[in-house]
Amino acid sequence: MTSRTELYAVLDAYLAALEVQATERAPFASEVFNTENNVALAVGDGLWNTITARDPYQLRMADPEQGQVAVFTAVEESDALNPCCIRLEVADGRITGVETAVARNKDEGFPFGPQFFHDKPEMALPAAPAAREELVRIANGYFETIERNDGTIRTRFHPECNRVENGVQTTNNADFPLPIARFGCEEQFALGWYRYDDDLRARRFPLVDVEQGLVLAYGFIDHSGRIGDYTLVDGTPAQSPVRRPHSYYLAEAFKIVDGAIRQIEADFLTVPYRMPSPWDLRS
Repeated sequence: MTSRTELYAVLDAYLAALEVQATERAPFASEVFNTENNVALAVGDGLWNTITARDPYQLRMADPEQGQVAVFTAVEESDALNPCCIRLEVADGRITGVETAVARNKDEGFPFGPQFFHDKPEMALPAAPAAREELVRIANGYFETIERNDGTIRTRFHPECNRVENGVQTTNNADFPLPIARFGCEEQFALGWYRYDDDLRARRFPLVDVEQGLVLAYGFIDHSGRIGDYTLVDGTPAQSPVRRPHSYYLAEAFKIVDGAIRQIEADFLTVPYRMPSPWDLRS
């Protein structure tokens, strides 16, 4: 089993190599399964060609039992600073798999305000001992809650839970373009705002950092576009912002403290509707 210290050393070597666009400096194995934004790419393609700097922000996590290490950070590509999650699979000190999610918001025209990449004290809170399976159950309950959101809460939220998506806080944030962002995590879901999220598909939980109480999950949110006008649980009229077939690919980290979700960090981007994951097809 690769230790946490060894996993972080591999991650550091990878990030240093990426920052100077030098793949030969990263400890790759002879065969590497590499994807960026849910597409299989050759090592050295994609972000390796376009990175111009890396932001100091890092939310790191490791899973020694599974040989996994990951980081949420931000990368500069020319005139844009983009949220980025990188997950590495490591065996015998060598990288055998890389999953990169880069949310290029400027290209997509997301309605986000200024992005703030900084450490969140909540992510460093002590985590009570919990089994891997229990942590995954709590994280998966979040996905169960958002899928066809009808107001039913299928996990536990801390009263002060907050969520950051693509570098922007989307809870308890009155400045966000959508009014739902004024509410906390549980309040949003209890209203049934996300009714238009038809499916949260192809869920994966490859990294569980038991020591830190962190779960890193991946999946897709599919929108069929069928729902237009609808009514929130409290009777308020609402209208879906998604009116055509659409899917998001997401990388999402859940901080779990005392059996409740305390903080969420997510990077997500638009992909073709119902796009499959090469990780599910990997033999």
